[in-house]
Formats: sequence, C-alpha cells, structure tokens
Amino acid sequence: MRVSKAKLVLLVIMSLFGLWASSMVLVVYYFLKQALPFCPQSTGPGIVLNCDAVLSSGYSQIFGIPLELFAVVYFVVNIFLVFLIAFGRQTVFERALDVLFVWRFIGILIVPYLVFVELFLLKAICVYCSIMHVAIITDFIIISYLLFYKGGSLYDSLDQEAPPPLQPANV
Repeated sequence: MRVSKAKLVLLVIMSLFGLWASSMVLVVYYFLKQALPFCPQSTGPGIVLNCDAVLSSGYSQIFGIPLELFAVVYFVVNIFLVFLIAFGRQTVFERALDVLFVWRFIGILIVPYLVFVELFLLKAICVYCSIMHVAIITDFIIISYLLFYKGGSLYDSLDQEAPPPLQPANV
C-alpha cells in the first residue's frame, strides 16, 4: 500500500461524509418524496434554513437530473481514485493521482456558484447541500496539502527509514 492507513482514512472520510449527505437527499427527498430530517423549513426575512426551497428550485437540476445524483457520482469517483492511489500499480497510481487532483479541482470550482445561488438568489440554505460543500472543500484542501506541502507527503514513508539528522562538522 502506497498510502499510510491514516492518510487513506483521511482521504476517504470526507468523501463518505459527502456521499452520505448526497445519498440522503437523493433517496429521501427525490425518491421517497419525504422531508429531510434535521432540515427545518423556516421562512422569514433574510437567509433561512429551508432544504425544500433549495431542492425544489430551478437551480437544483441540470437537464432534469438532480444535482445530488452528480454529487453521488462525484464522491464515489473520489473514493475509487483514492483506492487506486493506495493499491494500484505504479502506472495506475501516477495517473489516478493526477486525475484525483483535477477531479477535486473541478468540484472546488462548482461550490462557489452553488453557495452564491443559495445565499443570494434563493436566500435559503440546505443543510445537506452545505455538508456536501464542506466535504468538497475539505477534500480539496486535504489532497492539496498531501500532494504539495513538503511535510504532508501523500506517499507512505513508513516503509523507509528516515535519514539520520545532519551533524555539525568538528572543526
């Protein structure tokens, strides 16, 4: 395994969190046609918590397909790519790493638009959508940190012995 267990768990956990939120909306709201638990339908002046207002708006679908279906696919692909990175052959690993960063970058580009729609156009916030937004942002931060920050290397260094610290020369 190329990635330590702790890093593998870290890379998967936010995707599972986002997958849970998007699946809840898809199953409970769209398929079962029920109100989502823990999401009040408040009204009033200003921005309110109201999942129904967000999910029933014209902004909640593309070509008649709920955005949550795209979110489910997004998070499943995230998890699949992480496992390819952890367990795939070297060529698969290298390609999957590049694809994962680009995939998560695409996700991070979409979030500001969705937040803008909720806050300024609909003046309503969906708790589950916010969970997905946080998961996407956190995913991107984690993979960026692990790929680019020197101290947070993605590669598993447990198999390699650390070099001895440099000793001052005796003069």
